[in-house]
Amino acid sequence: MAFFPKTFTALALAASIALPFPAAALDDQQKKEFGEFIKQYLIENPEIMLDVQEALQKKQEAQRLVKANMAIEENTAAIFDSKNDVTLGNPKGDVTVVEFFDYNCSYCRHALSDMQAMLKKDKNVRFVLKEFPILGPDSVAAHKVADAFRKLAPEKYADFHFALLSSEGRASDESAIGVAASLGVSEDKIRAEMAKSPNDGIVQATYQLASSLGISGTPSYVIGNELVPGAVGLDDLEAKVKNMRNCGKTAC
Repeated sequence: MAFFPKTFTALALAASIALPFPAAALDDQQKKEFGEFIKQYLIENPEIMLDVQEALQKKQEAQRLVKANMAIEENTAAIFDSKNDVTLGNPKGDVTVVEFFDYNCSYCRHALSDMQAMLKKDKNVRFVLKEFPILGPDSVAAHKVADAFRKLAPEKYADFHFALLSSEGRASDESAIGVAASLGVSEDKIRAEMAKSPNDGIVQATYQLASSLGISGTPSYVIGNELVPGAVGLDDLEAKVKNMRNCGKTAC
């Protein structure tokens, strides 16, 4: 790095002053002079703050991952084996990939092909879809229709999911009903099922689970003991699945 010598000099000088004289041992004038020196040095070398910011981000990310790992251990059943989620691929697969998604998430739409490719290539992976409508009322409405469709025609849910997530325009109550009708489940049946068993409680439980995991966007994946935020791509997903098989962790 171009500014490493400056950073090193500042740290060495600060250490030479601070170590022999703890802050409590400095008088007011020394504290003032020391503070002014640090301020002036940073003004003259503002690029140092980029290192500071990067270090802070790495620390915060490490803390987030530790928290997520603990939450995964505490919520294993809710994450991997909820009766309210749909499982695609091999229901007895040796590795499970859980995806939190929203039908109006553009990144989820891009990631759809990753899931489809993985399911086609890997016949021993289990893919769990966890509906997480966070992008407004249309998303909530579309997921309500999806939940009713799942209950009425679970064997067709994969087709429903692929069709709605890859459709043009914004997913909504109307567009989701249209997809359901194209797959042979009428609007009347969907409306009746929605009235009989609304999914409000299911969605709230998913919100709480996502909060405990530190999930704030979609798609977000859980593989083994790792939270994987964002549409990371097929190669990364496959590498993590491979590592799970090799050593029981996403990173060997």
